[in-house]
Amino acid sequence: MKNDLVALFDMDGTLFDYVGSLKKKLKEIKSPQEPEVSFRFRDNPRYLQNRIDLITESESFWSNMPKLQLGWDILQIAEELEYHIHILTQGPRRKPAAWSGKKKCIDKHFGEDFSITLTRDKGLVYGTVLVEDYPKYIKRWLNWRKRGLVIMPAHESNKSYQHPQVIRYDGNNLEEVRAAMQKRKE
Repeated sequence: MKNDLVALFDMDGTLFDYVGSLKKKLKEIKSPQEPEVSFRFRDNPRYLQNRIDLITESESFWSNMPKLQLGWDILQIAEELEYHIHILTQGPRRKPAAWSGKKKCIDKHFGEDFSITLTRDKGLVYGTVLVEDYPKYIKRWLNWRKRGLVIMPAHESNKSYQHPQVIRYDGNNLEEVRAAMQKRKE
């Protein structure tokens, strides 16, 4: 590694549009009279959760997720500031095809030799900056990094999350993100 400035990037909901991709797949198999799916997963009837499970067990679902611009904006800044970029993604416990699909997605967009860690616990991985949309993983990572910086791509699901070390990026505050990442270099 050329320096110790490491920017960890999540995949789903950060670099790639997990929710949009899942909504599209669910719409393809939805009956006209069915309710819309809630992305607070515990609110869905069991049959909808079963469909979500079937979709997300497919390797191709993960390998073909479209880019999410918010994450790529932050990635561009990290590259400009010469951070070492590392993909850090959580692997679903009971969906091994997701692991290989995620790897294929990274290979497609970054090349086969790109740094990637698939883990069950993001809190164990070192980084200067974490780019992550999911509060639970952010909390775990920050437990061990009292000076760490988190950039959180803004989503409906994380709109109420606040922490002094977290900047929520909504597409309109890129200069705030750049300044915070630059400050971590000093």
